[in-house]
Amino acid sequence: MASLHFARLPFNINFRRGKTPGLPRCTSVKEPLRNPLPNFRDKNQFPGKLEADVVVIGSGIGGLCCAGLLAKYNQDVIVLESHDVPGGAAHSFEIKGYKFDSGPSLFSGFQSRGPQANPLAQVLDALGENVPCASYNSWMVYIPEGEFLSRIGPSEFYKDLDTYVGPEAVQEWKKLLVYMFAEWYKKGCLLEYPIHGTGSVVGVLVQGIQKFGGRLALNAHVKRILVKNGRATGVELSSGSIVKAKKAVVSNASMLDTLNLLPPDAIPTSYTEKIKATPQCESFMHLHLGFDAQIVPENLGIHHIVVNDWSRGVDAEQNVVLISIPSVLGKELAPSGKHVLHAYTPGTEPYSLWEGLDRRSAEYKRLKAERSEVMWKAVERVLGSGFIREKCEVALVGTPLTHKRFLRRHRGTYGPAIKAGEGTFPGHSTPLPQLFCCGDSTFPGIGVPAVAASGAIVANTLVPVSKHYELLNELGI
Repeated sequence: MASLHFARLPFNINFRRGKTPGLPRCTSVKEPLRNPLPNFRDKNQFPGKLEADVVVIGSGIGGLCCAGLLAKYNQDVIVLESHDVPGGAAHSFEIKGYKFDSGPSLFSGFQSRGPQANPLAQVLDALGENVPCASYNSWMVYIPEGEFLSRIGPSEFYKDLDTYVGPEAVQEWKKLLVYMFAEWYKKGCLLEYPIHGTGSVVGVLVQGIQKFGGRLALNAHVKRILVKNGRATGVELSSGSIVKAKKAVVSNASMLDTLNLLPPDAIPTSYTEKIKATPQCESFMHLHLGFDAQIVPENLGIHHIVVNDWSRGVDAEQNVVLISIPSVLGKELAPSGKHVLHAYTPGTEPYSLWEGLDRRSAEYKRLKAERSEVMWKAVERVLGSGFIREKCEVALVGTPLTHKRFLRRHRGTYGPAIKAGEGTFPGHSTPLPQLFCCGDSTFPGIGVPAVAASGAIVANTLVPVSKHYELLNELGI
């Protein structure tokens, strides 16, 4: 996912110190999903034959969108996932009845058309699937001077910026809108959150893939990409099994991790050096909590951002904490009377602090406690004096090493740090025939819409244009 690089975002607007505005409840919930969180059985049994038209490495959102469309296009496709659950950074996990999102928690929306058209929703339309969502239009912002409610949609935001900060702030904000937030400030726009958690998004994508004959293999770690006669012909698994690809191999791993799967001489040195020279974002600190809802305000909102020092910028380490409390909208994500919370530092935690540490060592545990304190303090500010960290029923701290281990990402990175206008992404094709890549390191943009689009682009690249027309006609587009 591309990094945001801006100096000071001018949010220093008028509000009353210490007074928290009331937060809106969800405004709508779409009809229930028939199986929001599938039980992935036979996790160690390879599904079907050891070959396919297209082999997809990795079951992140990009890989699943690619595989889903290929299955819809009647291609024999199999997704190989090294983890025991699908989803990559979007996977969910459960502890003591609390269902945690491991990654994305702020979705622009799940509309397939209109001002908030989302490539993920378009893929779901093609697969005949949907995600039940709750809608809302604001999140809380906390800075040293106080706190305020930030709303999306048409507003007097430009006037506020000009009045309280100055015309330079207005220009900075307009530049940022071009890059990321523009659709949030159009008439009729809302934010949406899947009420069954991000795992339900993964679930419907898997359902769509399997409905059209596609396959998913879990605990299927790809050891290397096979190359024969100058073409990608399949993969070798860590089990020793060979999975042949008749038409293409698509890697949803990062570009750097994909290079490590290839023979040293398979790709031109110039291409390899270009990929290795691409600047990367730092990693994450994560805090997952499960606690009693009775000790926090009743009007608690789902999303919060805490900025400790606005002058340092949002990409400074230990400065910004994002907090998501999805059980505010999705009651089933936590036991009755409880809340589930995910706090994280967004791609700003230096991997170098953790490199080489033994995860079982006292030094590692000390550093976890030290570097997680900024998240604990942010949570305490958001939840108020009634919250006591020692009373949490679940408390998990994740580090860059956790990020690297479970997502198999080089140095646990958030993705390329390519500044807008100062560099380009490598794209989806590679110098090796029949090898394509999708995911956050191939396509510009932030988060789920960008990776979903990247997967859709690769899928459409691998089939004739006539297939595109057939699908468009079917969807009435």
